[in-house]
This record gives sequence, structure tokens and C-alpha cells, in this order.
Amino acid sequence: MINEAEIVNNVEKSRFQMTFANGETALVDYRLTPGKISFIHTEVPKDMNGKGVAARLAKYALEYARANNLRINIYCAYIAAYVKRDHSYDDLIDHRIEI
Repeated sequence: MINEAEIVNNVEKSRFQMTFANGETALVDYRLTPGKISFIHTEVPKDMNGKGVAARLAKYALEYARANNLRINIYCAYIAAYVKRDHSYDDLIDHRIEI
């Protein structure tokens, strides 16, 4: 069920999201400015915690930034922790919160 959920860029709501068969949605809120994307918040339904959903969303969001030549500002604690573990995105970071 989790691996089957597609990640989409909901431009209207400024978020990357996964909607599951049960109707619940996981998301990463973002804000776009010229040449930059700011990651604001990651949210995963409680029953999906610990199943890799947030990691899939974080990777997708970061790869989106790379593919679109965007610098990143990280205000989301989850994504800040993710890039602290995975340094392959360090070259994109303009700002991140300290965790």
C-alpha cells in the first residue's frame, strides 16, 4: 500500500503529497521563490509512522529541487534531519534549521 502510493506535486497547495488507498495523505509543504524552494513542514498520518513514508517524500522533494536547479531552505525538522544523515544534498542547501 505504501510503496504503491504515488507522490505528486500539488502545485495549487504548494506541497508534495501521497494519498493512500484509505484516503489519508502524507505531505511536504513548500514555498517557491525565484531559484529557491523552502521546505516548511512534513506530515505523515500516525498509522504510517515508521514505514518510510516521510523518507520517500523527503527524497522526492530534494530530487525535485536538484532536477529544477533550485537552492533549498529547510525549515522542516524532518528534512533537516534527513539531509544531516544524507550529505548528497549539501550542495543545494542555502539555509537549514539546526536540530
